[in-house]
Amino acid sequence: MYLPKWDRKSTVFVAGVAAAALLFAGCGDAGGAAKGKAAGGESRITVFNGATGTIAENFNPFSSTALQPARGIIYEPLFYYNLMSSGDPKPLLATAFEWNKTGTQLTVTTRSGVKWSDGKPFSAADVAFTFNMIAKTASINTNGLAATAKATGANTVVLSFKKTSFVAGPSVLGDTPIVPEHLWKSKDPATDINQNPVGTGAYSVGSFTPQSYELKKNPAYWEPGKPQIDKVRYISLASADAATSALLAGEVDWMSSYFPGFDGLMKSKKELSYVNTPALTTSLFACSNAKLGCKGPQTDPAVRQAIYHALDREQLNKLAFSNVAEPPSPTMLIPGRDDKWISPAVPAKTATAPDTAKAESLLTQAGWTKGSDGIYVKDGQRLSLTIQVVTGWSDFISAIDAMTQQLRKVGMEIKASQVSWNEWNSKELKGTYQLSLNSIGLGPSTDPYFNYEGKYSSKNTATVGQNASSNPSRYANPAVDAAIAAASQTNDDAEKKKQYAVIQQHIARDLPYIPVVIGSTLTEFNNSRATGWPTQDNLYSFPASWKSWDNGIVLKTITPVK
Repeated sequence: MYLPKWDRKSTVFVAGVAAAALLFAGCGDAGGAAKGKAAGGESRITVFNGATGTIAENFNPFSSTALQPARGIIYEPLFYYNLMSSGDPKPLLATAFEWNKTGTQLTVTTRSGVKWSDGKPFSAADVAFTFNMIAKTASINTNGLAATAKATGANTVVLSFKKTSFVAGPSVLGDTPIVPEHLWKSKDPATDINQNPVGTGAYSVGSFTPQSYELKKNPAYWEPGKPQIDKVRYISLASADAATSALLAGEVDWMSSYFPGFDGLMKSKKELSYVNTPALTTSLFACSNAKLGCKGPQTDPAVRQAIYHALDREQLNKLAFSNVAEPPSPTMLIPGRDDKWISPAVPAKTATAPDTAKAESLLTQAGWTKGSDGIYVKDGQRLSLTIQVVTGWSDFISAIDAMTQQLRKVGMEIKASQVSWNEWNSKELKGTYQLSLNSIGLGPSTDPYFNYEGKYSSKNTATVGQNASSNPSRYANPAVDAAIAAASQTNDDAEKKKQYAVIQQHIARDLPYIPVVIGSTLTEFNNSRATGWPTQDNLYSFPASWKSWDNGIVLKTITPVK
């Protein structure tokens, strides 16, 4: 179950409980997991984070194929940014930071008394080494970090940037794993799989097999009394169906998956609980820019606007998302969490009911005329569109089935194309698609800059046939580019709001990404072996079992059931 870079959540289906029993029979000590105890009476939980098939050993936190616990559980960042809150970041390996007035220098105070899991002391020199190593190694510099670092004391490091870089703060402070200089100075950070990772995190690697691996708690962890769970086992399952079966059979303690009828099935098991944390805007990505080579009716803004108004989101929620989705915003932000950033000049939320009259009016005003078969036509081109979706993403497939009927009512023909994840991803990157159902969200912090810069900046796209780094819609708007650039140069929220209002005005009209719903992110827990999981009333972290950084917070917060 692979998670694309824009964080499409995984989906799971219901299967027989017997399948889980057979599956776990081949995965080692299932009995120990069921009892919540490892050898010697130690506490233990089992996590499914979406892995299927053979697990490839790689604990290099800079690698694109690193095992997820490398980031947050084994290696830690300087601060933790909770995507469920707009509050200040939580200190981890650092206790304070301060920008200079021009945003070209960031001074960080590192935490005293921290040790690496091999017993060596952690210091500001390790932080400086990490950032300098990233700056020198282009292949691991995924955030585009342009900074050099210098330790000016045992607990002080200064990062220097070539230009104003206030917006780099969350990436630098909350999305960079800090590694030990004494070990990494002799590693190739681009290729080393780091088989025996030494970090500052709450856990280190205990054992590893291609079917599962186990983490053991770090007895010298810097935060007193944490962690309390002795061992954490990560497993690979044969299929998505088996994950639900494993949860219901009591073989998994933590996973994040949607499955039809989840509410009733969860209620049938008193030891199970779940939280729903909508944070991803399920959207129709449109290859929108004809000048860059996109082809099809979706390159007409009126068509994208008509789709936006014709969708019956209440019906979609009921038929495809088990009534746990929420209305999205044309700003592509999350209503409630992001209210302070949403301009009053743009609707904060989409309507849940369709406006078919508005949709057809937009089409006729743009020169589309209805053909004898009820489908609109313009310049000899029928308004026929193909939506691609990954085979097996059941909620998305159901949503497209419903959209097909909804959009037919306003004279659009919709065809679904189910493809493998690799093909789906490749078509988006290369622009060889018309519409693609996907999700947007989860930057390094809740600042809208990260989504706006990634998805809407013309710097992040390319002509059709070439890979677009993060703007697969091929959207290019000089006014939006200018507002993104202006927002990047300030640390003043009032000025950011001004620039974001400009962006929102344009993207709500142009709709290169058409918001459908704010999709659910369902996370399930077994409370018979551990307690203290995030709840709807206490979202101290984004709880998804596949989410790096947040996992480290969850695992050091939960406690064993006595």
